[in-house]
Amino acid sequence: MRQIKSQPVVSTVLVAVNVLVFLLCNFSGEILYNIGILDTYHVVIEKEYGRILWAMFLHSGINHLFNNMLILFFLGAMLEKEVGHVRYGILYFLSGIGGNILSLWVKAVNNDPSGSVGASGAIFGLDGVLLAMVFFSGRQMENVTLPRVLLMILYSLYTGFTGQNIDNAAHVGGLLTGFATAGIMCFFQRRRKGEFR
Repeated sequence: MRQIKSQPVVSTVLVAVNVLVFLLCNFSGEILYNIGILDTYHVVIEKEYGRILWAMFLHSGINHLFNNMLILFFLGAMLEKEVGHVRYGILYFLSGIGGNILSLWVKAVNNDPSGSVGASGAIFGLDGVLLAMVFFSGRQMENVTLPRVLLMILYSLYTGFTGQNIDNAAHVGGLLTGFATAGIMCFFQRRRKGEFR
């Protein structure tokens, strides 16, 4: 049981599901994209709110999938070991949902009918979780320092804003959601330990 607790079970399952969905998309054509892509018309007008979640498991191509899954597995494995399987899963999904909600809001404000897919919002949320833990957890993580985390986040944001066809609102929304929810989590954990009165 102790060995399972130290393994990145949730991260591994998330990677496997994303890869499986991508393979299914290749066999089914546009079917899964048509029912899962995130756009304002289907979510706001047609009230298909499930797309806020389903879009997190769709990717536009092999490079998109590979880059996201690489970061998800390695960064996710480290964070899952730190916070536990359940908390990690909650932080991941909340970050992805928060990122997609901000994406929808920006699309609505700009009358942008385009759709977006990908786990990037949730993965940026993991960056936000890591940043919050550096600030608020009160414990040292091996090889994790504030300058390194900030550099990683700034570089990720830079590549997003200088690239094309990238949903930067989802990235920023995921980052902020991950940071906020992990900050709250750290506060209550430290309060439970009696560090705050």
